[in-house]
Amino acid sequence: MSSGKYSAEIRPEPTLRRVVLTSGIALAIAGQPLLCMLPLDLAAKMLACAAWGGWSVCEIARVIRSHRWCHGIRLAPGGAVAVLGTNGLWLRARLLPGSIVLRRLAWLRIDVEGKGAVFELVRGDCREGQDWRRLQVIWQHIGAIS
Repeated sequence: MSSGKYSAEIRPEPTLRRVVLTSGIALAIAGQPLLCMLPLDLAAKMLACAAWGGWSVCEIARVIRSHRWCHGIRLAPGGAVAVLGTNGLWLRARLLPGSIVLRRLAWLRIDVEGKGAVFELVRGDCREGQDWRRLQVIWQHIGAIS
C-alpha cells in the first residue's frame, strides 16, 4: 500500500489525560512555595505568586477545554493534521514544534484552527495497533521537519 493512501488516527486515553492534568495541578501548587523562597521583598514575592497562580489556572483551564472537545487526532503522511471535534467533524490543524513520538509514547502539540492549542499524551504498541504503527512511519518522514 502506498504511504499516501493511509493516515494514523489516534484516540486520547482518559487515564493519560488525568495524568497530564494532575501533574499540571501538582506543579502549579509546588511552584508557590518555591517562589516564596526567592530572595525578594515581600511585595515582589506576592506579585510573583499571584502571577504564577493566575497563569497556572489559565493553562489548566485551557487543557480542560481542549480535552472536552478533542476526541481524536488524524495524522496524514504529508504532515496534514486534523482533530475530531465534539460535533463529529474533523477540524484542520497543524503540528507544533515540541511534539515528540517515541516507541510507545507520544506528546503531540497541535494548533487547531479556530479552537487553539491541543496537547495530548498518547500511547500505543506497534505490535497491537495498526494506527500506532502508521503514526511511527509517518513521524519518521515528517517528525524532524515539523
